[in-house]
Amino acid sequence: MDAKPLLLCGVPGSPYTRKMVALLRYRRIAYRLVPSAAGAPGLPVARPHLLPTFYLPGPAGDLQPVTDSTPLIRRFEAAYPGRSVVPSDPALAFIDALLEDFADEWLTKAMFHYRWHFAEDIDKAERILGCWFGEPQDDAALAKVAKLVSGRQIPRLRYVGSNPTTGPIIEAGYLRVLAALEEHLRQHRFLMGSRPGSSDFAVYGQLTQLVQFDPTPMALAVKHAPRVCAWVALLEDLSGIEVSDDGWFAADAWPSTLRTLLGEIGRLYVPVLLANAQALHAGQPQVQAVVDGQPWVQQAFPYQGKCLAWLWRDHQALGAGARAQVDRALAGTGCETLFVTP
Repeated sequence: MDAKPLLLCGVPGSPYTRKMVALLRYRRIAYRLVPSAAGAPGLPVARPHLLPTFYLPGPAGDLQPVTDSTPLIRRFEAAYPGRSVVPSDPALAFIDALLEDFADEWLTKAMFHYRWHFAEDIDKAERILGCWFGEPQDDAALAKVAKLVSGRQIPRLRYVGSNPTTGPIIEAGYLRVLAALEEHLRQHRFLMGSRPGSSDFAVYGQLTQLVQFDPTPMALAVKHAPRVCAWVALLEDLSGIEVSDDGWFAADAWPSTLRTLLGEIGRLYVPVLLANAQALHAGQPQVQAVVDGQPWVQQAFPYQGKCLAWLWRDHQALGAGARAQVDRALAGTGCETLFVTP
């Protein structure tokens, strides 16, 4: 904690801000959080503008805006020793990264869908998110900001794939993921064992909104997954826990509950990820897939094309033994189709 604090901007309504702040607390990395959606005053704005925005030294030593939580986690792994969130075993590290990607790219569909689809959730989000910009506002100003927020966010549902066709799939998937997490937490403290991995913080980030803020998914979580609700609250600040090197699952003894979660990735995320890549390759603006036996239609999303490329790269980079372990873990979950050579 003697190092110069990292500077970042973010707001409580951003699941990725919550993901990274919780990770910094756990890793005991000093930080200074500016509660802002616009970036730090006097410093450049990230392009594209995403939250959280970190300001890190560039090649010339000047502070540059950096976003995208997954590469940032790996950058901090190299810069700050101790209390790693990347499992030491490469096979388990790959599974951890796959779960992180699922949380960042699929659970966010549920987060966006519930927040901006249901009237009660929209009303709460409008009234409160507008207060998180860091400055006092009178009622008239807040009402104006509230409508600006919803007017900007609701049209973005098309980017995450929330629409009348996909809504029931998202909602059914959310309930199954809650059930899978609840069962896992009956026996294990974290997703990767008795210490948290990067996937824990990614799942946590999305669930801070789904089980702690938005009324509709929060009520479902309280009813069906009390352990998950408690786990999310506990992950907010893990700075006080101590962990050991043997706290990760053994690569040859992963629990069945982890395989259930992988099955949900294969059932929900993998078909969309593959269909999105095909659409991007063909220059098509729309993704059409079959998810859980039902049609899925959404706007093509270039970033998730990058996600698939990164997963493929990391799978190919595994040593033969680690790759064989991963492939055995993924076999039959639906995730194995991600790594089939076209």
